[in-house]
Amino acid sequence: MQPTIVDVQQLRKTYRGWSWGRRRDIDAVRGVSLQAYAGEVFGLLGPNGAGKTTLIKMLLGVVKPSGGWARLFDQPIGSSAARIRVGYLPESLRVDRHHTARSALTYYGRMSRMSEADIRRRSDELLDLVGLSGRDRESVRRFSKGMYQRLGLAQALMHDPDLLVMDEPTDGLDPVGRNEVRMVLERLRDAGKTIFLNSHILQEVELVCSRVAVMARGEIRAIGTLDELASQHGGGRLVITVVDSAERGDPAERVETLTADAKQILPDESELLIDSAPDGATRMTVAIQQQDLIDAMVDRLRASHWSIRRLETTRPSLESTFMQLVGQQAVSDE
Repeated sequence: MQPTIVDVQQLRKTYRGWSWGRRRDIDAVRGVSLQAYAGEVFGLLGPNGAGKTTLIKMLLGVVKPSGGWARLFDQPIGSSAARIRVGYLPESLRVDRHHTARSALTYYGRMSRMSEADIRRRSDELLDLVGLSGRDRESVRRFSKGMYQRLGLAQALMHDPDLLVMDEPTDGLDPVGRNEVRMVLERLRDAGKTIFLNSHILQEVELVCSRVAVMARGEIRAIGTLDELASQHGGGRLVITVVDSAERGDPAERVETLTADAKQILPDESELLIDSAPDGATRMTVAIQQQDLIDAMVDRLRASHWSIRRLETTRPSLESTFMQLVGQQAVSDE
């Protein structure tokens, strides 16, 4: 087990307020618990209003929790010992318009109490890494949103943090830029850095994250690897193509026998579809992903003289799993 870098236990945040003369409290985060480990890319997903930004602000020490606790590197959130090891990329970076990319990095380096020599060395490395080395002395007033995002990534990495917290890291980037950011994240992960990111681009999360947590209405709906979430919440499918080695002549009898064999293994509520494959074989599709059920199904078919021509499992996309978990809220919040 890798060391725990982010440890959150029953964290809560309630905003107190008044509306039309009546007190109205908003529970933005409701008892969230999660862990992120050294060297992993952890994704935080959820629709608008799920509480993701509030959770990140609490981890950074910007917002004080209403209850529960959290630690970074086994240090209380908000402490200087925790903050010095964290780099943060906000969703919308704001840089004073008189800056160039290089002068902005110098500014951020001084804020992190880096020496001038280290600032120059690190600036050269990072400007090259994010693709701004040729435009490092150009005013940020001319920067596109994508260039701002590249500069934001560079400033987050300036002091070589062990934990990188990123809010929509590929927002505003074209496909080439997204691919470049992905490669940077993979290099950081391989170097042992921990990355905690919030993104609404599910395809990007699917490509880079080792584990994800899905939030809705301030609560964690699911947490785990992509395979675990797909198996538990996504409705994956097992497709088995078989031929009848017992030579049952009647097609209806083959379907009836195959259905009976399958139902001996499947839970009562499982979906089952049997149709003809293009080559004349029989194809069975069932809504299971659990390995023990797959093994039992194969054993049953072989015992009943079915010859397995092809077996494949299909994992649903992260988008379909996400919609399964929070689809109703995602629709109502639009």
